[in-house]
Amino acid sequence: MGDLISTHLDEGKREVITARTGELMGEFGRLYEQQYAVALFNKMRYDIEGGGGPQNQLLHRKVPLKNKSIFSGDLFQYLEENKKWRNRFLFIPDSYNINYYENKQAHDRGLHPKGTINCAGYRVLTSMEEYLERLNTSLPGVKAKVGSSPFLKFATQFPLILWHPYARHYYFCMVTEKEQQKWNAVFQDCVRHTNNGLPEECKVQTPAFTDAVRLFRQAHGHYGTWDMMCGTPPQILANLVMETLLPEMRDLITPKLKGKMHERQRNWMLISDAVYGLVQSQTRAQYEAVVQSCEAGRPPLETTIRTDMDQIITSKEHVSSKIKALVLPKAEKLLKVSIQPYISSILDALMEPTSRGFFEVRDLFFRELVDMSKNLLNDGNKEKLGEHMEKISMLAFHPVKMQSCYEKMESLSLEGLQQRFDVSSPSVFVQRAQILMREQMDDAVYTFEQLLHQSLEDQEAEDLCKTSQRCQDRVIKKFDYDSSTVRKKFFREALLQIFIPYMLKQLSPSCSAELPRFQELIFEDFSRFILVENIFEEAVLHTVMKDIMMAVKEAAVQRRHNLYRDSIVLTNSDPNLHLLGENPPIDWAEEYGGGQEEEDGENAGDPEAQKRRRMKQVVSMIQVEDNVFVLPNESCLEVPAVDNIPEEEAEVRSDTSLSQQSEKQVPNGTKKDVNKNAIDEKPPTNGSAIKEEESTTEMSLQGTESKSAIDCAIQEIENAVQEEEHELRTQKTEESSSLKEETAAEEVRPTSNCEEGARLNPADTNKDSPSSTEEEPLDSPEREGEAVTPSDQQENHITASTHDSSQCDDSGFHSPTNEAAEEKHQAGKEECNDSETGEDTGKGESAHMDHQ
Repeated sequence: MGDLISTHLDEGKREVITARTGELMGEFGRLYEQQYAVALFNKMRYDIEGGGGPQNQLLHRKVPLKNKSIFSGDLFQYLEENKKWRNRFLFIPDSYNINYYENKQAHDRGLHPKGTINCAGYRVLTSMEEYLERLNTSLPGVKAKVGSSPFLKFATQFPLILWHPYARHYYFCMVTEKEQQKWNAVFQDCVRHTNNGLPEECKVQTPAFTDAVRLFRQAHGHYGTWDMMCGTPPQILANLVMETLLPEMRDLITPKLKGKMHERQRNWMLISDAVYGLVQSQTRAQYEAVVQSCEAGRPPLETTIRTDMDQIITSKEHVSSKIKALVLPKAEKLLKVSIQPYISSILDALMEPTSRGFFEVRDLFFRELVDMSKNLLNDGNKEKLGEHMEKISMLAFHPVKMQSCYEKMESLSLEGLQQRFDVSSPSVFVQRAQILMREQMDDAVYTFEQLLHQSLEDQEAEDLCKTSQRCQDRVIKKFDYDSSTVRKKFFREALLQIFIPYMLKQLSPSCSAELPRFQELIFEDFSRFILVENIFEEAVLHTVMKDIMMAVKEAAVQRRHNLYRDSIVLTNSDPNLHLLGENPPIDWAEEYGGGQEEEDGENAGDPEAQKRRRMKQVVSMIQVEDNVFVLPNESCLEVPAVDNIPEEEAEVRSDTSLSQQSEKQVPNGTKKDVNKNAIDEKPPTNGSAIKEEESTTEMSLQGTESKSAIDCAIQEIENAVQEEEHELRTQKTEESSSLKEETAAEEVRPTSNCEEGARLNPADTNKDSPSSTEEEPLDSPEREGEAVTPSDQQENHITASTHDSSQCDDSGFHSPTNEAAEEKHQAGKEECNDSETGEDTGKGESAHMDHQ
């Protein structure tokens, strides 16, 4: 791999990459410096004038994942270095970066990870077909032939692939489908969190950065949403540079790639990753230099803004009125023809999946609290309460639990509108809504924690269930209000992100040429805070904003999707509730769960080891399924080595062992039917070995309380055998009534029935014998108080006759042509009559047989 990179990325090409990156970053730096001064002015003006809008009712947690990790476990990873699959231990801390180690012991010892994956900009793929489809787009003109084999083969049939348009790809696989779904949810959460890399608390740097990126892309002809606005500012800038640089490098390097189609695609992926690494290191250094320069010049800017705030506002309003006079006629015409007819349909497409996702968040929160209340009814002490609250406190960050909420948003479809309004993909809106869902869930959980903790301190002896119910009702009401506020804001922002770029693209050719003349109306001292390009965009925004506000307001007035009107304010809002948000975080396990466990003597003096031990894992804190046992191979903490991956031979051995055990526990004469039933009962899948392992492990853990898969199969087989024997008894009874009395008596009461039954079933003679089987014999001691009917005798005869084929013909009855057998049969009949007279005196047919 090193030879490949050095060959195609020689010193000359590296200099070209460095020069081109520096040129693009210089252009971005000039835009950032301009937007920094404007963002600083807007922030200081907002601080003075204030802003309207409803206040959130729920509390917000400042540091939600303190001393927490997200997930950890073993899986199989494909290594590009040696092209082999290896078992790796993955650990995901609160930063959501994926660290992979050689094994769990390496992590526990505090060793450095083999590598770290920052998931910003990645896509999680679950099939090789989807991956190859994206891979074919990396090299235009180079496509896979139909039926061509891929360059790698997965060790199992449950893969997960991390795909990036510029960076290295990562390949993983799991043993079971359930494990794949769990890791898929975890990886999706890592991507979702790392994509949201711009800090919202930075009121100057973040707006300046986003506006500079937008203006940079518009200067290069890229309008509309951008799905690579992912990660931290250096990562976003690297994506911005690669958007321009990669096509140039592709035209320069692709003709020199040799080999088969998949080999060329793989080599280009490795070259692209190397270029992306060079670009990212350069953008990080230059961005930090630009930010440091702007921060150094911030104090004099703040002094100027405070001194001349009124004059700056007056000057900006004067210029805005002039620009609006130019823009409004054209903008209103465009709005009436191309925007207004689509506002309602796009809003409906956004509201449906978003509202279903927020409703699922509400239901999940409600179900967790109801389950806790039910458990407190049985054992309502504070230790149990602390145990449950420790789990609920991290509910918002449990990717598997929250997956049902996130999936509701996946159905968002903007088909027919993406090309018209330059929407690259709906993933921008999907991920933003999912992040808002997680924030809303965490706010609800945190508010419930604070209210419940306050109630427990004020009223010690009160019923815990009633206290929890009152806090739950208060939080649910606040959640509904905040949910409406958050969704309405999201709808407005999404509609603006769809319409504004389209309008700017249509209006810029006719308006951009006339904008420079308005710069003369701005005083030179205020020119850093008033930019005509920003005023032009604000004029376009105000044009469409009125229609968007009316559409969202109309939906709220009609109470669609439980949206509240803007005029509604909660009358019972707690004025002192937000004071609880200043309290330190609650450690439920320590306060109500009996304190922390004792330190291990081995690592008592190692603070890093103690920190790792105290760090709690979010996923393991909440059980995904309460009553479903997880296979050992499905536990992400215990994944077997590559050699233990079940193959087809293992499945055949499992099926063979199952049939052999079934044959041992049923009569010989019914083996054919037993095997047939066993085949009918086996599901038509390839996971029989895994299912048998699951059943065996579950039986070993749960003891006699749960049956294994083999026991269940045997029970079904026994039921089938009993039904078949019942049909045989019915058939033979009908035949015996039509035969002559002497023949019927000889067939119903065989001589060897008692002897063969005693030999085959030792429980008849010694009911304390430990070697008795689990199946109850037909003439067992438990049935001594029951009268033996002719049908029972017939059943005993059939069972015995299957074990003595020398005296029976194919029909199962004794041959009447054997005279010795007739004599033995007649003697056995008299002995059986003598032994059964005490039990069968009331039976008419037995008396008739004695008479004969």
